[in-house]
Amino acid sequence: MTRPKIIRCVNFTPEITYFKPRGIPLSHLLEINLTIDELETIRLKNYKGLEQTECAKRMKISQSTFQRILCLANKKIADALINGKAIKIEGGVIKMNEEKIVLDSDQEMRKFKCEECKYEWEEPFGTGKKGVEMSCPKCKSKLVHRIDSGGHGFGRQPWGYKGRK
Repeated sequence: MTRPKIIRCVNFTPEITYFKPRGIPLSHLLEINLTIDELETIRLKNYKGLEQTECAKRMKISQSTFQRILCLANKKIADALINGKAIKIEGGVIKMNEEKIVLDSDQEMRKFKCEECKYEWEEPFGTGKKGVEMSCPKCKSKLVHRIDSGGHGFGRQPWGYKGRK
């Protein structure tokens, strides 16, 4: 029997979760599943350029586990690019990181929760997104609200809630 996977902490959920080669119908393509934790390793190491020890620390996993996940993610992406396969981003044993996240530009993260699917995610403060423009990245519901301490009076009401008339 294999050991259960340790939950990987992520600070990012993609808005776009599907990529495919242009001009080929989806029904003619094989599909690769890239998990959200695999995408997070790519984001931290390749996109952000962080050292592997820092990446592992942020995901709350060992450095060797981080390396295995990163290698698997790179292999999947290479397979999709070389062999013309679609990439679907979903799943994984993850949770959103509960620590206060500070971005490179020293901006704080804001936490949100979907009332329909109970999914939680973070958005950087000051991205220009208005509350009524927010939707859940998982189920696309508009019934989302802030759950961090800086809720600015909206409390647990969905964004855009104006009360009963």
